[in-house]
Amino acid sequence: MSLIPTLFGDRRSKICHPFPTDIWAPFNVFPSSSTLNKAHGTAAGEVSAFAGACVDWKETPEAHVFKADLPGLNKEEVKVEVEEGGVLQISGERSREQEEKNDKWHRVERSSGKFLRRFRLPEGAKVEEIKAAMENGVLTVTVPKQEVKKPEVKAIDISG
Repeated sequence: MSLIPTLFGDRRSKICHPFPTDIWAPFNVFPSSSTLNKAHGTAAGEVSAFAGACVDWKETPEAHVFKADLPGLNKEEVKVEVEEGGVLQISGERSREQEEKNDKWHRVERSSGKFLRRFRLPEGAKVEEIKAAMENGVLTVTVPKQEVKKPEVKAIDISG
């Protein structure tokens, strides 16, 4: 039950919320201890909470720039691909920590699993010149744009 009205829509939506909408269960996207499979620490039929990796997409005069928050991942765990037809795909996987037999977990809030985000690039994107860099858990993908040629205007002399 929420004491605060939902300002950002349904909390189960795929939108990345800057603040939790339920003060009593801010991490409710994670399985509760009652639904955990004690042997593996996962919920039955669990869909990865990491599936909705947050991505910003901005356009500058020179390029389209994508920034993805991927905390705890290194560049070897992330793939950036361009499919035929100009679809940018960002995917990867965060591995689960190894469990020791004598470990006693009190909370599991950090998610693990696979994620996948796809974006159809606009016309004029130079897919052969895409660059990607990862720093401090933030992936930056830069897709240069082709210069838009302005139509050449030729003045015509008027006789008469």
